[in-house]
Amino acid sequence: MTIPTVSASAWTPPAGTTPAELRLAGAPISWGICEVPGWGHQLTAQRVLRELGSVGLRAAEFGPDGFLCPVAMVANGITPVGGFAPVVAHRDDHDPLEALAPQIAAFAACGADVLVVAAVSGCDGYDQQPVLDDAGAATLVNNLDRIDAAAAQAGVRAVLHPHVGTMIETTGQVQQVLDGSRIGLCLDTGHLMIGGTDPIDLLDSAAHRIAHVHLKDVDAAVLARVRSGELTYTDGVRAGMYRPVGHGDVDIAGVVARLRAAGYAGWWVLEQDTILAGEPDGPGPVTDVARSVNFLRALP
Repeated sequence: MTIPTVSASAWTPPAGTTPAELRLAGAPISWGICEVPGWGHQLTAQRVLRELGSVGLRAAEFGPDGFLCPVAMVANGITPVGGFAPVVAHRDDHDPLEALAPQIAAFAACGADVLVVAAVSGCDGYDQQPVLDDAGAATLVNNLDRIDAAAAQAGVRAVLHPHVGTMIETTGQVQQVLDGSRIGLCLDTGHLMIGGTDPIDLLDSAAHRIAHVHLKDVDAAVLARVRSGELTYTDGVRAGMYRPVGHGDVDIAGVVARLRAAGYAGWWVLEQDTILAGEPDGPGPVTDVARSVNFLRALP
């Protein structure tokens, strides 16, 4: 795809100083909660809220639309951060703002300040790699800037989430969006690695564009099977491709150090995408969430 370029200075990162302590948040996907039909067993919102607090997390993304209620979150001592917003943004016959306007308004009303936009293909799931032609690329870039402006007007920060199985996945696609759009990026360390981008390399060239962070760790052996086509993305998740943060093959400590040095002051959202076959015997997913929290809090 070919995307027109704009000056990198057109996007202004959020003001802030290097944080003394990471602003950690959780995400329901770490408990297997996902918008994809048939993803796996879905735990209750009450359990997820209780276990977020049990590992010391005091903020979280909402998860799929309607899963976590802002009132219930606040009642449980959890600050709403915002959340994932899959939207079709590359088609001339579909206006993504119509789909996102209610979500933006809801986020603004409860003080959740980050809209994490994924440019989905319109198909369920993330197992297919869609193809974006030049016309679709131009429409996508225009719509990303429209989403960015509309969210900002409401006091919400929109960020683009490069994501497996969406219109923006590969290194080249990420760079073309950086060159052609004003929107900030969600640095998802797992999805970037799966799409072929080393998060450290992206930070070395574009740390100023990072406005939100999803911290994932990846098992390189399972990742290789997904890249080769032996496993679908979904089967890779089921096979344990995502590891507790700090216990896989992503240089999480390096990512944190570079972003801190660049003055990043936003949220650090813990995500270890998982698929549950049924109600867990024993503690379940919270064990890996706790390992991730402990690793990050031990960083210098």
